[in-house]
Amino acid sequence: MDALDRRIIAALRLNGRATYAELGRTVGLSASSVHERVGKLEAAGVITGYHAVVDPSTVGLGVTALVGIQPTDTAADDDVAEALGSLVEVESCYAVAGDEAFVVKVRVSTVDELERTLGRLRRIDGVARTRTTVVLSTRFEGRPNNEGLDEPPEEGA
Repeated sequence: MDALDRRIIAALRLNGRATYAELGRTVGLSASSVHERVGKLEAAGVITGYHAVVDPSTVGLGVTALVGIQPTDTAADDDVAEALGSLVEVESCYAVAGDEAFVVKVRVSTVDELERTLGRLRRIDGVARTRTTVVLSTRFEGRPNNEGLDEPPEEGA
């Protein structure tokens, strides 16, 4: 991955709907060259997908919570993670250091639905306990971090 690829990635992170022509103007390449480079970045697994960013409250998901998952002593992390992934309410799952093995972001419609979801989380085999933080408001979320994409990585990095 060279400096041009990094600039393309940075531009796509800011606007995933940009056309190849727009990207080309941004990075100084032809649309066909950008198309080829984007295809290679997708094939290499650097670009893993595209999605629409939607305001959760407008689609009925007005309650967000961060839930720490503390496993039992005999729990297999992969099994717990797989079970967490089967719950549609779980939007993100992070393996973390500390007493908790995972922190998950849950989005649901109501506090009553959050209570039901927490019950489902606690019934997962291998979950000892949960610790929940309810989000009161979101100041920002999902912003692209393009730090370092405008310059090549240091030697040996």
